[in-house]
Amino acid sequence: MQQKECGVSQMKGNEFREVGKRVPIRDAASKVTGRKIYVGDMKLPGMLYAKVLFSPKAHARIRSIDTSRAESLPGVRAVATYKNTPQTRFNSALRFIEHKIPNTERIFDDTVRFVGDRVAAVAADTLEIAEEAVKLIRVEYEELPVMLTVEEAIREDAYPIHEGGNIVGQAHVEAGDVDKAFEECDYVFEDRFTTQPIHHAALEKHVAIADWSYDDKLTVYSPSQNTFGFRVILSQIFGLPYNRIRMVAPAIGGAFGGKLEMTVEPVAAVLSKMTRRPVKLEYTRRECIFGTRVRHGSIAYIKTGFMKDGRVHAVDMKFYNDTGAYATSALNVSGAMSHKVFKAYKIEHMRFHVNPVYTNTIVAGAMRGYGSPQAYFGLERQFNKIANFLHMDPAWLQEINMVDPDSLDPCFHKPHGNPRPKDCLRRAKELIHYEDICKEQEASRDGRYRIGVGLALGVHGNNCFGAHRDVTTLMLKMNEDGTCILYSGSHDMGNDNVGMQKQVVSEVLGIPLEKIDTVEADTDACLWHLGDYASRGTYVVGMAAKKVAESMKKELQKEASDLLGIDPELVELYNDRAWDSTQEGKSVSIAEVMLHCQRDSMRELCCSETHPAPRGPSSYGVHIAKVQVDTETGKTKVLEYSAVQDVGRVINPLALEGQLAGAIHMGLGYGLSENITYDAEGKPQETCFKCYKLLNASDMPKLYLDFVAEGEGEPGGPYGAKSLGECPVVPCAPAVVNAICNALGVEIDSLPANPEAVLHALGR
Repeated sequence: MQQKECGVSQMKGNEFREVGKRVPIRDAASKVTGRKIYVGDMKLPGMLYAKVLFSPKAHARIRSIDTSRAESLPGVRAVATYKNTPQTRFNSALRFIEHKIPNTERIFDDTVRFVGDRVAAVAADTLEIAEEAVKLIRVEYEELPVMLTVEEAIREDAYPIHEGGNIVGQAHVEAGDVDKAFEECDYVFEDRFTTQPIHHAALEKHVAIADWSYDDKLTVYSPSQNTFGFRVILSQIFGLPYNRIRMVAPAIGGAFGGKLEMTVEPVAAVLSKMTRRPVKLEYTRRECIFGTRVRHGSIAYIKTGFMKDGRVHAVDMKFYNDTGAYATSALNVSGAMSHKVFKAYKIEHMRFHVNPVYTNTIVAGAMRGYGSPQAYFGLERQFNKIANFLHMDPAWLQEINMVDPDSLDPCFHKPHGNPRPKDCLRRAKELIHYEDICKEQEASRDGRYRIGVGLALGVHGNNCFGAHRDVTTLMLKMNEDGTCILYSGSHDMGNDNVGMQKQVVSEVLGIPLEKIDTVEADTDACLWHLGDYASRGTYVVGMAAKKVAESMKKELQKEASDLLGIDPELVELYNDRAWDSTQEGKSVSIAEVMLHCQRDSMRELCCSETHPAPRGPSSYGVHIAKVQVDTETGKTKVLEYSAVQDVGRVINPLALEGQLAGAIHMGLGYGLSENITYDAEGKPQETCFKCYKLLNASDMPKLYLDFVAEGEGEPGGPYGAKSLGECPVVPCAPAVVNAICNALGVEIDSLPANPEAVLHALGR
């Protein structure tokens, strides 16, 4: 993989001291040397090891379960089933105490609803004993009707997977007069698009250690994105008050949404309660694939009306999302989808409707993009079809329809903020030499190896404004030597989100990064945090860091003014010192200020600030793919790839470049190869990395990456910054599939566009 012409367009002439610097992630050295401690590395005194018995049936009622042989095995300390564990229903995707979503899950249930559902669990002295004990559990099942597809599950006579039927709910959003607008259009296209379930493939597996003490304090160590939400769920299950539950998220080895929902934690907790000893439960890679979460598969019916000049006048989108066996994020993802499609284009007449549907398949949950990849796949594919129908350059069609900075959301008539998709498009074309590669496409029309060029726009939000209680509180404490500690509820998933917060604090206070330490993601030590999802890290939490640093700055200025003999507002902080702005060269160190504070003022400096998301802006990205397609084998190779993202002001270019490259890898895998399929009995077929078909490093194209913003960036963000996060995974699949279709002159409307799909489109 090569990165070429990777830059940050808007950071030229950077007027900041820390913001905009290329800073390595904080724990890079400990990771590459193997010294970083993950939950899988941890071992507590007296710790037991757990193993889960998973259902081999896609849908069945447990007639009987015999655990006697497992219980009598030497070294077994507890066996848990639905008969001896809480039967409280919960939702593993809960975010906060008042979050209203369907409670369909139990730790263990008397009914299993997919191959991989939990049936029982064992805690033993060693992992080997636990594995042996699980094999000794005997279960008799009464099989129930199995529905593996949305079409089967929504039939009127379909057997209900949950009480109330198989449609979980709906989300509906509408702007303008859609039906009338279609009558005014010159042309109307209608298409059906499908996307597949895929696995998150984080390097770190799902693991938790639960320690239920004799004084009824439950401590859970888990690579969670949602520690405060997990605390609420565990409280609901076990009836403990929040002060008796401590959730801690040590290092996280990748998550991508897969660790936003609770999976292994309640099992470890109930076994620890039964034994009063720490219990570790770690899934194998195979168990992670079938026993945790996947991206929602989807079916989309999209109708688009447009004019002869290419302007899109009306869009009607109807989706079915496959939520799998339990509700989890079904309504959250569907609700998020219903608003994101209104952010991209100047289309006054739009309708979006979605129904999440239960099936007897792996549970679907949060995954990077949170519904946007499904929604924008169909929308961007249809834009490409329109361009070809009108014999129009797809880039031109995009540009005349894209939102401008002064555009309003057609639903709520609120400003989009400072959207810059057109700037992204122009820069992406420039980086990849768009006109030249389009000529290559035309020149290869008759050969075996066809060159194709495709592009797509992607949009994603920056928070949960209007949907969840989007609030973050940070605390900053000064030490008497001039160093400080930031207490942040953020869960750093490898993107160095907490490092970004440190850069903001350093910018405000003038304290070097190495003198700022952090305490993170610990519900006993940190103040309340909604969770790390919805790409809210920079826009929301970064702004909270700026606020708390500004509060501390006022306190430091007040103390320094005593030493410098000037008014506090005349004190400037930089280079680890407090300076007299009226007298050149006169300053005192921050350490001296803190010594004065403790010795003479006799007080400690500790500030906290709560920051609610003020609005819900979006981030934008335009990606252009150049592919080579072998018409004999159907194999596609992505040769070059240009990706330009509108992220407002860039806090750390080095971190964003890595995050963007990783998103492209994930998005291209979604578009070209990754998939989870089922046999007739509902058994998932791709349950190891060897058969799952992740892209290798050698499959990656030459990359051209950049970031753009104009003016002051995004209003409400720290120094005008907004997220990268999930947005760049959104346009990847439609960009590469558009390129394949343009190369071959065919249409592919289902993911993945693997060699079999390409050959099928060619009629072979």
